[in-house]
Amino acid sequence: MKKMGKESFYAKYIKRLIDIVCSGVFLLVFWWLYLIIAFLVRVKLGSPVLFKQLRPGLNEETFNMVKFRTMTDERDADGNLLPDEVRLTRFGKWLRSTSLDELPEIALILCGDLTLIGPRPLLTEYLPLYNEFQHRRHEVKPGLTGYAQAYGRNSLTWEEKFEKDVYYVDHVSFWLDLKILIKTVRVVLKREGISSETSATMEVFNGTKEEGEAHE
Repeated sequence: MKKMGKESFYAKYIKRLIDIVCSGVFLLVFWWLYLIIAFLVRVKLGSPVLFKQLRPGLNEETFNMVKFRTMTDERDADGNLLPDEVRLTRFGKWLRSTSLDELPEIALILCGDLTLIGPRPLLTEYLPLYNEFQHRRHEVKPGLTGYAQAYGRNSLTWEEKFEKDVYYVDHVSFWLDLKILIKTVRVVLKREGISSETSATMEVFNGTKEEGEAHE
């Protein structure tokens, strides 16, 4: 079920102005960092340097998500990609733990596909699996970081993440964004919540069983 989001004055105008200024300044100041990381990715992981994937954004409209590559393309005898924990190299883990793999997303903020603070864009194949409550995470523009990333990251369950995403949708404000940004910096510096308890990244979302639904 696709829901159309209605942005507040802050989310539509002030937040967008902050996004343009912050992303523009960052790209001008740290362009050299992009070159260094791109070079290291090319040497250690090969090409392509960038990982691109369609993700759902505001109102579930898709856009191309771009990150620095962190995994190899190793496959089994049948041509299937090996599990994340096998393809994720030490260098890739370092990129993820420092969030440097997400630097290309700054350009997406400048373009308007992303915002600085908002629910993280997930896989398009998850869209049919969301319940009505979970679909509401798309009522605002997705972000570089969000409430769930600042308060748990991949250590949270999917349901906990969605609860925080929808909380953000209902309470978006300048002060909440500032609080999330400050907390995110602390989490990144401490490298907290990088992996879930059972996966090198995050388990696949298979849908949330509704109350009363039979368990297999």
